[in-house]
Amino acid sequence: MTDAVAATRRPWGRAALWLLVLGPLFFATYGYANALAAARADVPSLAFGWERAIPFWAWTIVPYWSIDLFYGISLFVCRDRRELDTQGLRLLTAQAVAVGCFLLWPLRYSFVRPHTDGVFGWLFDVLLGFDKPYNQAPSLHIVLLIVLWVRFAHHLRGGWRWLLHGWFALIGVSVLTTFQHHFVDIPTGLLAGWLCVWLWPERIRAPWREAAPARDPKRWTLAALYAAAAALCAWAAGTLSAGALGGWALWLWWPAASLALVALNYALLGPLGFQKRDDGRLSVAARWLLAPYLLGAWINSRLWTRRAPQPVPVIDGVWLGRIPARGQRARFAAVVDVCAELSLMDAREGDAVRPMLDLVAPTPVQLIAAADAIAARQARGEVLVCCALGYSRSAAAVAAWLLRSGRAAGVDEAVAIVRSARPAIVLRAPHLRALQALVAAPALAAAGLGTQNA
Repeated sequence: MTDAVAATRRPWGRAALWLLVLGPLFFATYGYANALAAARADVPSLAFGWERAIPFWAWTIVPYWSIDLFYGISLFVCRDRRELDTQGLRLLTAQAVAVGCFLLWPLRYSFVRPHTDGVFGWLFDVLLGFDKPYNQAPSLHIVLLIVLWVRFAHHLRGGWRWLLHGWFALIGVSVLTTFQHHFVDIPTGLLAGWLCVWLWPERIRAPWREAAPARDPKRWTLAALYAAAAALCAWAAGTLSAGALGGWALWLWWPAASLALVALNYALLGPLGFQKRDDGRLSVAARWLLAPYLLGAWINSRLWTRRAPQPVPVIDGVWLGRIPARGQRARFAAVVDVCAELSLMDAREGDAVRPMLDLVAPTPVQLIAAADAIAARQARGEVLVCCALGYSRSAAAVAAWLLRSGRAAGVDEAVAIVRSARPAIVLRAPHLRALQALVAAPALAAAGLGTQNA
């Protein structure tokens, strides 16, 4: 067998092995959590009054059951071993997260399901043979729905993709209309599902692979501030839900989770935690998990730059500015994007993504990577170097390029050139020390000094 044939052959045998592991594990752990909850006499229920208006549609047991078929097929549609193992690990993580939650805080479904006859009734009877009303939040159905939707959407196009969206939306609705779950199980399931995809990404390294405690005190300060904001949101969600806001306050758990993840990025994961890919976009999982924070970051970037929204020329076709919105980069042959938290919407082939954390001075190695990216693209035409505001990270990157290319003889001169183009830049002592390191140690990159977690 030639290498080309071997490379295109789907790993069906390995997929079968994954299914042989995951199938029994699912029934064993799910049943165990159900049995433990059933043995307790104090299993609570969490339901809103308006949920009593949700209709019971017996026919939706069909899409509800169909997720089992998608579960098995998802392993066999994978094109190669790496994709298959990623899918298997996502499914395994989904099981571990959901069952762990069932064991820690079991909940009970509290409505009475109407009696159903015929084929639909038989499907309900089979379901109730192993599924008791205790494994509630997060809905494992919803967790798996996210993991499976991502896998099939990756392989489908056109009308088939839209058909997938419609059917999976119906599966999501069915957890309510079959009287299997209360509403709170759905958003918690969505959160857990996207977490599984975020932990095992494709097209970018997993966020935990380079995890290390930050050595920059500023990163720990920011991590503490974001963690405190997350705790405040969580406290408000619990406190206000008992007051006038009622269940609406529980949505504050979303920004709480989002801010907690940002705190983790600053403390341990670095820019990789935002999962910004080479195409300039954050992964879909990161966009969902971080959505409240990302919205705030985008609004903040536009407010701070409202009086100076346009990029400015620095020297020799290199421009400095904020990250462009869709349709705002037409004049530039290339973009060097050093923003970790916002997507570059109109990224093109040849652009460079060198993500750096906001409000933190880049390391010398990060500056070298950005400077070399600018140099590699500057000969092609005008280049935009950008971050969220265009005042700090991108300014430091341009200054580093001036030093590396010999256009500036020292740090003071490089900063002066950048400041003459954009007077509002913010380069503090840590930025200047990182730039000075480039002058003091030109072979820094080869020596491998400094890391993203510094």
